[in-house]
Amino acid sequence: MVRLVMLLAACQFFFASFFAEIRADESAAFREALKELAEYSPVSTSIGVTRKGVAIPAFLTNGMLDVRSDRTRILIVSNSAPASAVTKRLVSDWSEFCSRRSPAANKSKIELGIVPFANPDSFGTASDSATSIKDASHWKSGFPPTGSAYNDQQNSERHYLWRWIGMLAPDLVIVVGENDFHAIEIPKSFKNQLGISANWSIREAKAGSLADALTGGKPSEVAGVPAVEFLTSGRVPILPGFVQPGNSVRSAARLELQRRRNRSPIEVAQELAQVYGHNLNSVAYIPALALIGRVRLSELTSDESHLKDVLKIVEPYASGQKPALDQKSSGSTLSGHLIFGELATKTGDTRFVKLAQAAADLGFDDNGELRQSMPFHNEMSDAVFMGTPILVQTGRLTGDTKYFDMADRHAKFMLKLNLREDGLHQHSPLDPEHTAWGRGNGFPALGLALSLSDMPVASPHFQPMLKAYREHLLAMIDHQDEMGMWHQIVDRPESYREFTVTCMTTFAMVRGLRNGWLKRETFEPFVQRAWESIKCRIGPDGKLVDVCTGTGKQKSRREYFDRPAILGRDDRGGAMALMVSTELAFAKREGAIQLQTAESASR
Repeated sequence: MVRLVMLLAACQFFFASFFAEIRADESAAFREALKELAEYSPVSTSIGVTRKGVAIPAFLTNGMLDVRSDRTRILIVSNSAPASAVTKRLVSDWSEFCSRRSPAANKSKIELGIVPFANPDSFGTASDSATSIKDASHWKSGFPPTGSAYNDQQNSERHYLWRWIGMLAPDLVIVVGENDFHAIEIPKSFKNQLGISANWSIREAKAGSLADALTGGKPSEVAGVPAVEFLTSGRVPILPGFVQPGNSVRSAARLELQRRRNRSPIEVAQELAQVYGHNLNSVAYIPALALIGRVRLSELTSDESHLKDVLKIVEPYASGQKPALDQKSSGSTLSGHLIFGELATKTGDTRFVKLAQAAADLGFDDNGELRQSMPFHNEMSDAVFMGTPILVQTGRLTGDTKYFDMADRHAKFMLKLNLREDGLHQHSPLDPEHTAWGRGNGFPALGLALSLSDMPVASPHFQPMLKAYREHLLAMIDHQDEMGMWHQIVDRPESYREFTVTCMTTFAMVRGLRNGWLKRETFEPFVQRAWESIKCRIGPDGKLVDVCTGTGKQKSRREYFDRPAILGRDDRGGAMALMVSTELAFAKREGAIQLQTAESASR
């Protein structure tokens, strides 16, 4: 029931926001096509946003989201004009397929998805004519896309499509181009015999085209996806020759995502620990959380090598050879001191207690009175994490309740600045559009979860903090998408699916399940979906998919849309992934959550 309500709410929000963004001069045919596709679509979603602010729509059958499905998963990608004959036939075929009136749908074991307008900015005038985009020039070059995703002024739509396909990992992509003759372009590296009828002209796909790049490349650095392009003004065959009823076709991308999903939390953490958590050149939250992840991995595996290595890395600070605090200190420095509190707990070394205490003491003036808030907050919601947990951790280590008092004051100060009426956090009160930046919500979720872990239940501050934590996570679950992800802008599904907010939010939920703060029947399904998606975005050698780069307060919502998304190794993303994977390993060991197995996960 929760899933159904969430899906209906998500669909309602998506279409409301989508149509609100479409300019007044957009083709009426565009609107009609979207309405009909949505009417029959089990899953209506967005893969990104154009430079003109229009959401890029996608429609999927449920099995397209499951890489373990026993069906062949086919994605059709088109950019034909809304009123063209090709678009009309695609819409008609989609509606027929989803309503199970099509013989092909009934007889063949396939799942189907469609991206009907992969770049809505390439058309859309007041005219409703059937003028088409001859030769579909948008697909003839530029793949794989270069430049920075997703703020590239020329290639952002290509980046959205390219990375989304990599994470969907279909078995076949059919690219549709508009033309008056019937031709099929097959990449040179595509070895399958398609068995196309004689009325189709066969030619080699051009280098740099979408079909060629998908077949021979690695979208989202996953693996290749077979693709062909049909150039036609008529009907596009859903089933090329090699996809026959009863056949089980699997793309290399799908097989790679299956491999990633089959890993346990400990296996994921062990892979990450080979890359992340090997330095503390300066005390900051990013390397500190990665080191904490390795300390936790030692406990999970009874392998002391991680703990010993971390102790060696932090020794210059413990011995006083390097200062942990200096004139360049920031909120990140304060939260970076969490590693010292963690090590104080594990080893009993009082040197680490003193280091943590030095950071927490910045919450008090020269007379020992509580400050209004912790220093370095800069009005941003990040500071719920940057300042609160180190105070509570120090209170637990020292037994001095003044640190709990200061933690309560600081948390309430930040919540008053940035908590919106809908339960989400705006990133900064200086943003006139009150943008709910993804990691700007991940920070409060993570910060409150860590603070509650160290706050005594008997403290007068525990229940108010627990209430804030619960209400925020209840607001967050309304915005988890069909893939299990949270987005770069939490309440804007056309923004990209962002890795760190998903890790941080999932960690906060798992910590709540472990401690009984959250109802298992409500939150466990969201954790399950998020973890499956997180694993897909962690590749070999610590390579990650779509980690938002470092982000200060921005001046507009569009600037949050356009923050670069890192594809590859990233210390921030690796640290968050280590935290959530080890947290899930503890939860699994304690029986606080029942993670799906490879066999039970298939929908």
